[in-house]
Amino acid sequence: MVKKLETDYLIAGSGAMGMAFADILVTESDASIIIVDRYPNPGGHWNVAYPFVTLHQPSAFYGVSSTELGNRRVDNSGLNKGLQELATGAEVMTYYDKVMKNYLLESGRVQYFPMCEYLGDGKFKSLITDDEYEVTIKKKLVDATYLKTSVPSTHTPSFTIAPESKFIPLNDLPKIKSSPEGYVVIGGGKTGIDACLWLLEQNVNPDKITWIVSRDAWLIDRRNTQPSMEFFKDFMGTQAAQFESVAQSSSIDDMFDRLERSGVLVRIDTKVKPKMFHGATISQLELEELRKIKNVVRKGRVSRIEKDKIILAEGEIPTSTETVHVDCSASAIPNLEMKPIFEKGMITPQTVRSYQPVFSAAFIAHIELAYEEDDKKNEICQVVPLPNHDTDWIRMLVVFMQNQFNWSQDKDLRKWLYNNRLEGFGKLVADRDRDNPEYEELLKRMRDSSFPAVIKLQEYIVQLDSSE
Repeated sequence: MVKKLETDYLIAGSGAMGMAFADILVTESDASIIIVDRYPNPGGHWNVAYPFVTLHQPSAFYGVSSTELGNRRVDNSGLNKGLQELATGAEVMTYYDKVMKNYLLESGRVQYFPMCEYLGDGKFKSLITDDEYEVTIKKKLVDATYLKTSVPSTHTPSFTIAPESKFIPLNDLPKIKSSPEGYVVIGGGKTGIDACLWLLEQNVNPDKITWIVSRDAWLIDRRNTQPSMEFFKDFMGTQAAQFESVAQSSSIDDMFDRLERSGVLVRIDTKVKPKMFHGATISQLELEELRKIKNVVRKGRVSRIEKDKIILAEGEIPTSTETVHVDCSASAIPNLEMKPIFEKGMITPQTVRSYQPVFSAAFIAHIELAYEEDDKKNEICQVVPLPNHDTDWIRMLVVFMQNQFNWSQDKDLRKWLYNNRLEGFGKLVADRDRDNPEYEELLKRMRDSSFPAVIKLQEYIVQLDSSE
């Protein structure tokens, strides 16, 4: 028998973006909400994340607006030493469980259906019982699953693997019980970095690690993303240097050179030009560790793993059945296609600020409540494209700057941004010591170079479009 339900908003997905969206609806409206998710607990992909995963940005930037994650503690040991804490996967799961139980459900306006599959048209079914549901949605469906975060444990490799080979997802690294002949880490992104760092932290000899990197990546120095006043000169200096690097550059290559020299972007191997940018952050201590790995293979993507060799797009390397092959080839967000966020009867949360999906979801929820017309909402919420290639950094920055400018022209939005904890840096800038000449000089540098930077970025986009 199909059970009939009614709600203002039906949210498909209780991952990071779904939770951030629901949190704003509960805080800023009297709307009723149904949340449907296929996982047993709120948190989305964190349910199946690898056991040693942590955030790669400060915990203060993550979660939902109403509830702080962590306490802004500065780590005094480890590879994140001197920087604000990075919540572990277990801490994130505990956090979301508390938010769901102690805030969303306690509001009396939220119904939560875990272990259920959303079927479309307001219908969903339980994965463990015969229950089926049909929902009358009075306002909008919120598709918080659109970006479809991919994780190693549920990823199907795009290459073939010989049955004799020792091949494991990243999740299974801590299950190894005896020392293998060596390790082959497949993937140069954030999970590949995490795998290499974990092995090094377990005192694995760097010479026993082979790292297959199809594309090197530009990375962000984590020190420049710290949302506290003691790091004001770091993050504001980076913003000023970013705009100056763009404005003063003579070409795209020159721009990236300037961004690296000024510390905006970093790379693991300074002799290899990166072709990828996913917005991952890294500490200087982590960079030092990763540079200990000398056997880095740059022969394109893996085609197949045989019992005695690995075939890549541009060659092959030897391996053995006594070598552990670690799959880190999953793309974190495989769905990079953009679509309008607001449509009739539908909201599709996407990033409206670079690197910050949870802030974006909270902001989109606020705009849904504060404005009437979908066209106006979409005008305010231009989608910041998720980066993949190195030059996507250019397109991302242009839309980010356009959004920031538009928001700054709206008095009510400025007030909301100032009071929202996920916003990060805006409140710090507003509350700065205005008698500090260093702070004011940094802001002046940023303001003076921002418009020339936009002009130069637009020129580069024309160049990129004409070469495609």
